[in-house]
Amino acid sequence: MSKSLLVTGALTLFTATAAIAQDLTIVSWGGAYSNSQQKAYHDPYMAKNPDINIINDESSAEAVAKLRAMNEAGNVTWDLVDVVASDALRLCDEGLAMELDHDEVLAPAPDGTKASDDFGDLLISECYIPQIVYSTTVGYRTDLVGSKPPTDICALFDTKTYPGKRSLEKRPINNMEWALMCDGVDKDDVYDVLETAKGQERALAKLATIKDEVIWWSAGADTPQLLADGEVVMGSTYNGRLFSVIEEQNQPVAMLWDAQVFDLDGWIIPAGLPADRLEAVKKYLYFATDTQRLADQAKYISYGPARLSSAPLVSKHAELGIDMAPHMPTDPNNAKNTFLYNYEFWADYRDDIDAKFQAWLVRN
Repeated sequence: MSKSLLVTGALTLFTATAAIAQDLTIVSWGGAYSNSQQKAYHDPYMAKNPDINIINDESSAEAVAKLRAMNEAGNVTWDLVDVVASDALRLCDEGLAMELDHDEVLAPAPDGTKASDDFGDLLISECYIPQIVYSTTVGYRTDLVGSKPPTDICALFDTKTYPGKRSLEKRPINNMEWALMCDGVDKDDVYDVLETAKGQERALAKLATIKDEVIWWSAGADTPQLLADGEVVMGSTYNGRLFSVIEEQNQPVAMLWDAQVFDLDGWIIPAGLPADRLEAVKKYLYFATDTQRLADQAKYISYGPARLSSAPLVSKHAELGIDMAPHMPTDPNNAKNTFLYNYEFWADYRDDIDAKFQAWLVRN
């Protein structure tokens, strides 16, 4: 056979193989977080499985609404979705997320410990596979806060000591809790107060005291960019996003850990996937949620892995070479005054309080 025929045959085989590569649409949050998933999960998986092509979608902030719409239309185009815990509970309750046997679909720990035991209490739903423990906290410009850097979450509401714009997420979660705490409610009583109409109005009234100074964000990358540009003096976002702007970009930004809100982030499989897509998703999940992969993600972003067996494998940032422990929300120095997010409360009340919050936003 001539050399040209061999080349032609090889190209034909390559083209045919590429043509049958299966796409997996994986939905996440974008920015530094999606970048950590790309490096820890997606790239290694595609290297081992050249027949799989992972497509990133950054729509997780709208996951509940979009999955509801897809389900109603009978056309679910997403294969795997990264969501916070309370949204996973809602999606599971509504039948939009698939129920799983965790010990069947997830790898055991290296010592043989079952996945359900390795994840432990973080398996809050039969539809949910947690990846990381993270927190929503506040970052501030060190050059814009004067000689008294903030140490208390209520600095958000102290525009006299810390004048300037703030950035807050365009949703009630976290904002309502912080508002009540800074209006005198003990943190152990926050959800008891917030479940009442009077308590919700009280939280909104406190937020109204800074409403004119707030830039509302929808994407996790917004606050880091606003801080880097000096457009806000302080703002809320995920601790891993602040780690990126502080350690990777060397911006004059510091972290305010007070009243950081612990939360989980992880995967759900949309209900109703055809058999071939479901099989491909399960194979990816088995790989991407094993002990080593969760430890690998923590090398790129300061989120604690959800598996107990992963924690000892995390030491230094893969690229910066710095010790990651002091940057984790669970580090004792950072966790002196944490606020525990109530997943069940927000699963039950999210739609109603969301509607009230969005209506408040457009009021004069």
